[in-house]
Amino acid sequence: MDSEACTSHVDLLERLLLDESAEPTNLPLSLLQGITNCFSSDHEIGRGGFAVVYKGVVGKGIVAVKKLTNTFAVPEIKFHEEARNLIKAKHKNIVRFLGYCADTQGKMEEYEGNLVMADQRNWLLCFECLTQAQTYVITKNIVGTMGYTDPEYIRSGLIGFSSDVYSLGVIIMEILTGVRHNRKDEHVRTSRRFPQVEL
Repeated sequence: MDSEACTSHVDLLERLLLDESAEPTNLPLSLLQGITNCFSSDHEIGRGGFAVVYKGVVGKGIVAVKKLTNTFAVPEIKFHEEARNLIKAKHKNIVRFLGYCADTQGKMEEYEGNLVMADQRNWLLCFECLTQAQTYVITKNIVGTMGYTDPEYIRSGLIGFSSDVYSLGVIIMEILTGVRHNRKDEHVRTSRRFPQVEL
């Protein structure tokens, strides 16, 4: 990508940051590499079961860029389906989705904010996405970062408000104790191991 095109993409991203009504757009891989210093480990701010989150610097703004890992193949149609779903999701408790990259060299999703707590793949772990008539939803695939995933969800496939509360509780326990859960199983799609809590 030439310098002029790169500058115009950076300008576009800056406008997306400033204009809350702007629609997310397809972003080139070279732009995401530029704002994350080629996905440098110095820019890494989080790692989950299926993605690494990097800090991206856009002018005076900071964004989170989520780069999906190759732990298992994601069909192209599923990736675009998920991008469409994220574009539609608008809520005060959901991080604003700015854009995506479907480059053949890699797949990324970009979010505004410091950290993205939920992995976005074949499903959304987000109670805000339920319609008002729904109190739960049954998922086809059980996928998540082990240790943060609600055991009730693993057992029944039901996602609801309690699933988010469980994950938040694990994070709060980690913050209070200063100890993170065992990460050796984080890329496993199914597991029955969960952190044990003694009260």
